[in-house]
Amino acid sequence: MLLKLLLALILPGVLVVFFTRVTYNHYVGFLLAVALIVASIYKGYADSAIIIAADILSLGAGFMYARNMGKRAGK
Repeated sequence: MLLKLLLALILPGVLVVFFTRVTYNHYVGFLLAVALIVASIYKGYADSAIIIAADILSLGAGFMYARNMGKRAGK
């Protein structure tokens, strides 16, 4: 449970940043990461509300970081 919580706090944010770097658009990166998280919740990998909340928190943090990353790059 602790490992799942730690991964839920880190991986969705990293996914947003990764997809943003690949697609050059932070909205598309966010939507792709959300699609992966929703699919994992649907498949049953997120078995508690705490893990889902940690996923959402990490997605938000990753989105804000990717948005600021784009602003610093001059977009």
